[in-house]
Amino acid sequence: MIKLVNVNMNFQGKQILKDINLTIEQGEIMVIIGPSGSGKSTLLRLIIGLLRPTSGEIWVNGREITRMTEDELNQVRLEMGMVFQYSALFDSMSVGENVAFGLRQHTALPEEEIWRTVRRKLRMVGLRGQENAMPNELSGGMKKRVSLARAIAINPHIVLYDEPTAGLDPIMSNTIDRLIVSTRRMIDATSVVVTHDMSSAFHIASRIAMIFEGCIIETGTPEMIKESDNPIMAKFIRGGSAFPEGKGRSRV
Repeated sequence: MIKLVNVNMNFQGKQILKDINLTIEQGEIMVIIGPSGSGKSTLLRLIIGLLRPTSGEIWVNGREITRMTEDELNQVRLEMGMVFQYSALFDSMSVGENVAFGLRQHTALPEEEIWRTVRRKLRMVGLRGQENAMPNELSGGMKKRVSLARAIAINPHIVLYDEPTAGLDPIMSNTIDRLIVSTRRMIDATSVVVTHDMSSAFHIASRIAMIFEGCIIETGTPEMIKESDNPIMAKFIRGGSAFPEGKGRSRV
């Protein structure tokens, strides 16, 4: 579903991503981990076409997107939903209007059908009957769920998550994890999740890829990652405060 080939990204003279090669299969949950500033969120923005790489190819559902026009990219984005780190809800709109936003922008559905879809998606994320609530009335976890409902309103083939459990307590983090897994099942979506939360990563991932200093240093199933002998991976999993010298042994 998604393939990155020799992707490099430079910004203001600094190399953010270096020779990224990654294949994400249809229907899997790929979790991207790594320290702050390692390039995780940049990778998401490249996949959705908000940034263009300095070099390399990015394939989404069989189409190479790096040389597309903005209109062509907009067509590809109709197959994607994104859950932002801080929810990014429209404060002046109700919960229902937030979820309906993409449907109004990108479909010709009648209002009755739009609101049926809004109610259905809110039920999916555990927010039945919250259509008229305003964002400032919601907890952080509820805002994340509204953001997810908005992202899946048009039944995308791909859902991208940027730090979906950031700032949430453990109980709500577990709720969001369960929603990510159930959403993949209910709409048959391919999911890419950026997180620094290893508990969440191990719970939801089909596979995990770690970025360190702009490079993917290891990719594998949660079981493979737990057993990794890469010192950087081991340090990150244990939550150490510093990384060992060098990048360790790469196994991609």
